[in-house]
Amino acid sequence: MTTTDMREARPEGAVGMDEALLRQIASALACLSRQRTVPNPVYPAKVQNAYNRLVLHCLRRSEEPPGSVPQMVRWACERPLIKWPLELPPENFPGTALLVDPETRLPHQLCLEWEVSATDPAAELFENERIREVLAVCRAAKAPQAYTAFRALLTSRPVLTGAELALLGGDPDCGMLLHDVIKRCYEPVPASYLRGGTYRQCARCRCLMVPLLHGGHRCELDRCRRDGTSDEGTPLRADKGGVFQLSRPLRMFLTSPGLAETDLQAALEKRFGITAEMWPNYDAYDLRVALPGRRHWAVDVKDRVNPVLLARSLTPFRNEPPYDRAFLVVPRYRFRDNEAYGRQFRRNLPDDLADRVTLLDDQAFLRLVADEIPAPRDRAGDPRTEGGRRA
Repeated sequence: MTTTDMREARPEGAVGMDEALLRQIASALACLSRQRTVPNPVYPAKVQNAYNRLVLHCLRRSEEPPGSVPQMVRWACERPLIKWPLELPPENFPGTALLVDPETRLPHQLCLEWEVSATDPAAELFENERIREVLAVCRAAKAPQAYTAFRALLTSRPVLTGAELALLGGDPDCGMLLHDVIKRCYEPVPASYLRGGTYRQCARCRCLMVPLLHGGHRCELDRCRRDGTSDEGTPLRADKGGVFQLSRPLRMFLTSPGLAETDLQAALEKRFGITAEMWPNYDAYDLRVALPGRRHWAVDVKDRVNPVLLARSLTPFRNEPPYDRAFLVVPRYRFRDNEAYGRQFRRNLPDDLADRVTLLDDQAFLRLVADEIPAPRDRAGDPRTEGGRRA
């Protein structure tokens, strides 16, 4: 019997127990990564409980357990998920994925996605206390434009100097209404990001890059690392107020998909002259795309590693503002990295959503939009033609 056969033959309850353990381990690793000082006791209860449960799990299966919490972290840095003593469906093991980056010692996005599923399977990580507070303030003030400006800020400016953060208080778009909340979204940058007295910002996403032990820097976001973004970045020096960055969950689950959202908006404008509305009606969905015939498509953009967790976390789109079709759009590179991405998503999508949302990669979505746009008439004077011929 193959490993896959063994996994498929295991009772559903056993799979669920192993999945719960993986969530607990991911939460523990994320917790350790956020510690700035050595607490007393050294390991929070969340971390110690995850380690204890992993040891017991290994002993029950006659596997050699990690000898300590640091050894558990070493497993996360060196041992692909598929080699952990966990009985899970193969689709939960994306290739040789590690939970923690061995060079930066920071959790990979995959780890944070499992942490999300541990907290509230029906919610996304950015629907945390900060974002709910922003929505409440903007709704009370009847200021949807302030929420849109807030989302644009977190997408385009994940790093601010102390002076820039202070000046946001006078920003009429969102700072005057949301300055206190915005300040709580940003946190002082740890000294570990400094090298030679200088920080480095990724030229693509503007997040701070992590210095590597043997030289160079690495961006934390999957999209930038995968595309080979320069390891040098753009230098940034602190002012007297220091340097602040969005908390890591917000960088991973707001800044990263926010860039994919704005890229899609820009492509719609450039190719078809469509100005998509961003985050309409306090984030009912990400983009509202107007098409000929007074039709509208609703789009949510996600940039997730694991299609299984994405499908399980999906909730119905709010229908105000109304739309004719709903789409979930994922960057093309996720499908290239996992050719079964779409199939795994559809197998795990709740039955009540199967006919209500369509999953596409961003390039396939743009082709579908192109099919809905009438071709320009071949006539003199049409701005899309030149000299009576299509340009």
